[in-house]
Amino acid sequence: MVDLEYLKKIKLVANPIGQKVVGTLMLMPNYNLFAKVDIVIENKENIPRKENVIFAMNHTDRFNYWPFQYKLWRLRDYPYTTVWVKGKYYKNAILAKGLDLCNLIPVPSMGYLVEEIYKQRVNRAMDKGVYRAVKDFIDGKLEKAHLPNGAAEALKILGDNFAEYIRAYHERVMDKVAELSKRALHDKKLNIIIFPEGTRSVQLAEGRTGLAQLALHTGTKIVPIGCNNSEQVYPGNLPFAKSGRIIYRAGEPLSVDDQLKEFKIKEGFTLFSKESQKRYRDNFEGVTKVVMTRIGELLDERYRQVYNEV
Repeated sequence: MVDLEYLKKIKLVANPIGQKVVGTLMLMPNYNLFAKVDIVIENKENIPRKENVIFAMNHTDRFNYWPFQYKLWRLRDYPYTTVWVKGKYYKNAILAKGLDLCNLIPVPSMGYLVEEIYKQRVNRAMDKGVYRAVKDFIDGKLEKAHLPNGAAEALKILGDNFAEYIRAYHERVMDKVAELSKRALHDKKLNIIIFPEGTRSVQLAEGRTGLAQLALHTGTKIVPIGCNNSEQVYPGNLPFAKSGRIIYRAGEPLSVDDQLKEFKIKEGFTLFSKESQKRYRDNFEGVTKVVMTRIGELLDERYRQVYNEV
């Protein structure tokens, strides 16, 4: 389980051997021998070579950051990367170890923590309907008196004050994610890949504000990346690419001192805290809207439809 103690043990490095091993032993033969994968980065002059940035990329499939990382590594002129990934991918201990060696940052959602804590208590997964009701209660969308029986029983197992506990605990967890992210940018000089949609979608969906918060807090430039055709090369859940051509289009870097200056926050704020999200909501959403629009402009038409209709 990716909890606070797990996050404390993560050791990011500037020169990740895990990425080199995966690139050399897995991706290189896959892309060149067992399949023919052509990876193109258009407008790569928009990617700074001597400055750490946040890459904001659409998330079409499970592996669409791999070819991008691989191409930058092969070009040898850019810093290594880390990636924000969902906590649920760490459920398998062996996979979790591999992800740690590849220099990734797990970002556990509150929902993930709820499900994992429940599973630890009763040794079984929470029913989807029960989970939805429990999560709505924690989010203040459902009163306790209106909980269905299964959800009420689940909350008894979790404890009388679980809603207050998990909200506070999730803030502590996200504070550690913030610390790791800042360490990646400032101490390890890594670029960070973030999928602002928060989940996979072939067609661009609405963005979440975590990326915007990190950029405004650290002053780091955002480079929008439009990923095209990766879901054709990685059509399923297996990490083996089919032959094809993936095109990444790099947009102009977005700076909090230039394109995003109207959203700049001059005073310090706590990353990912409920207070900051409430106080600076317009700033975070404003940056997110600009970023998602720029990503959309870098995508082929078939990827843009849903976002343009929102």
